[in-house]
Amino acid sequence: MVPAVRFSGVTKRFPGVVALHDVSFEIAPGSCHAVCGENGAGKSTLGKLLTGLDCPDEGTIELDGRAVRFARPAEALAAGVAMVHQELASCANLSVAENLCLGRLPSRWTIVDRAAMRARAAELLAEIGAEIDPSKPMSSLSVAEQQLVQIASAVGSGARVIVFDEPTSSLSDGETARLFDLVPRLTARGVTLLYVSHRMPEIFRLSDHLTVLRDGEHVATRATGEMDERELVQLMIGRRLEQYFPGHLTASPGEELLSVRDLACRGKFERISLTLRAGEVLGLAGLVGAGRSEIAKALFGLEPSVTGEVRARGTPVRIRSARDAMRLGIGLVPEDRKLEGLVLSMSALENVTLPLLETVSTSSWVRKRDERAMARRYFDRLRVKVANADAPASGLSGGNQQKLVLARWLAAGSRVLILDEPTRGVDVGAKAELHEWIDQLASEGHGILLISSELPELLHLSTRIIVLRQGRMAGEVSRGNATQDLLLRMMAGLAAT
Repeated sequence: MVPAVRFSGVTKRFPGVVALHDVSFEIAPGSCHAVCGENGAGKSTLGKLLTGLDCPDEGTIELDGRAVRFARPAEALAAGVAMVHQELASCANLSVAENLCLGRLPSRWTIVDRAAMRARAAELLAEIGAEIDPSKPMSSLSVAEQQLVQIASAVGSGARVIVFDEPTSSLSDGETARLFDLVPRLTARGVTLLYVSHRMPEIFRLSDHLTVLRDGEHVATRATGEMDERELVQLMIGRRLEQYFPGHLTASPGEELLSVRDLACRGKFERISLTLRAGEVLGLAGLVGAGRSEIAKALFGLEPSVTGEVRARGTPVRIRSARDAMRLGIGLVPEDRKLEGLVLSMSALENVTLPLLETVSTSSWVRKRDERAMARRYFDRLRVKVANADAPASGLSGGNQQKLVLARWLAAGSRVLILDEPTRGVDVGAKAELHEWIDQLASEGHGILLISSELPELLHLSTRIIVLRQGRMAGEVSRGNATQDLLLRMMAGLAAT
């Protein structure tokens, strides 16, 4: 059988880094073939080469046995190859229908037939089970809805090969379930899927075969059914991923770094009281909308209308701005690192030193040597993988972007670290590394407020856990008593059994 797609000796270089080196493997027609690896392994680059967003420097790509080399995505689409991007790729100023029919607008006598366009858009959305009004502007949609429009566009293009690049990263559980139903329908019609993901459950549920990349090189291609999660993780990161007991739990908490009493913000949360001591990880659990991120922002001075009593090392304080929080040694790693944590157009170095320029400046002139030395010190400490400190932050993997935000607050000398979903969107290797850093920072005397939707993460790292429900505290659970079932019941307002 002729492969639907064949990569032979594919190499792709970018300034200062080899993204892919001599990668070769085949994808069977009508299959869902997963591509796995840590962030920065070259997964997304492979999809971009197949869809004409980039061209390989060496090697060949074949479709149905014929060598192809696409100079732009339009050429790939004409050949039957489409892509669903991890990063949203749409025209925000156009309607959903216009985005879905862009490049193939139905017309009569050179005039766009808007009724036919809306009807066609409705068909494409119905195909994937998305209930979205085709007349709505794209800018009014949520991130998840915009991702669904991308999926509808790729499926509706009639492509024979579709690249899914982390398609569930922005989707809710219900939307993800509909995508899971769509994948076997597509492969049954003979569509070949290249499925890029770091999420283990969906890899094992959806894919027939999988290919593992590590540091831009091909490691293995196997039938999915022949592997288990432990073996896959070992191939991805090059080492065994063993559970460890966090070292900070063996020591007694130190001084009180932060305490809050009756913290409230109208319409968001009320009557929140907590204490955070040096050397402890205080978990914050709750369903979406419970007020977790809002509390984090309030403690960092981003909710000026907040009321209640806040004490830093026993002294009453008022936190009305991020600058106030920084002076008190509080740092925030926000939930959305790309929107709120980083300036993606600036370099990795500049993102670390941006709030600390006063410490490396003289008479408003930045001492570049001191700035670079500061950044390099924390790059080395956190093992940030960046070819050049002057490279844009936008080009780093998710795990390395998260390390940049953390490096900033370590450089600032923050003793209190508020981590809001710190491992969201990072691969298993980066997640394990971030867990080790959370443990190490607590062991060094930092106080960590850990917000996570992943209950196993909270249960593994936390000294104790506060549960929120509908903006109020549902209770506090010690580590010894905490179970996933108990936390879920408290989050949902059900009686413990």
